[in-house]
Amino acid sequence: MAQLPAPKSGGAVAEFLRRLDTLPAVRPTGRGRLLFAVDATASRQPSWDRACHVQAEMFVAAEGLGGLAVQLCYWRGHREFAATPFLTDASELARRMSGVSVLAGQTQIHRCLEHALRETTAERVHALVLVGDALEEAIDPIGHLAAQLGLRGTPVFCFQEGGDQQVEWAFRQIAKLSGGAWAPFDSASPDALRDLLRAVAVFAAGGRSALAKLPGRAASGIAGQLPAPRRG
Repeated sequence: MAQLPAPKSGGAVAEFLRRLDTLPAVRPTGRGRLLFAVDATASRQPSWDRACHVQAEMFVAAEGLGGLAVQLCYWRGHREFAATPFLTDASELARRMSGVSVLAGQTQIHRCLEHALRETTAERVHALVLVGDALEEAIDPIGHLAAQLGLRGTPVFCFQEGGDQQVEWAFRQIAKLSGGAWAPFDSASPDALRDLLRAVAVFAAGGRSALAKLPGRAASGIAGQLPAPRRG
């Protein structure tokens, strides 16, 4: 994996984060829109299968909050990137996921965030979930896109499999700059990814107030990382 640079500090970054913290927390109205981005490179087969089995939890969690529309995005192989339409049916999403096989290749997180930015510019996307175990790209351009998503009200929730510290640092940067959250998960635990996806689905469909009412460590861990809403 490519080496990532050491964390930077400075007044410009601090000023941006202060600006992000002042953005109003807008509660979604109607059906929440969520972009579900999953790494489909060769190392990801077990977690791809797990995500396929637990994705229905997102729709169930959002049912009483206006519902959810989910767009699946994935990358694999040599510069292959694909995105489905926004889907409102768990069985259709599962069908599309089951038709995808993993394929060796490098990460395309920059391309994924570019896509998310286009989507939310056209119509608000309330959350982006990023599931992966690697980042093999330059972090600064990715951080810039994450910040742009944050300013448009699309937080990125980075769920990391494995314990690579460089990947953790990069995923935490993406989450922080976008106003989202980072969390680890273990593919050996059947509940870990399910609980994380449920929490973000509740946030996308019902906003902060709905997330605050959801019990469990996954929900509280995510809620505790979100920037404070503007007062007054």
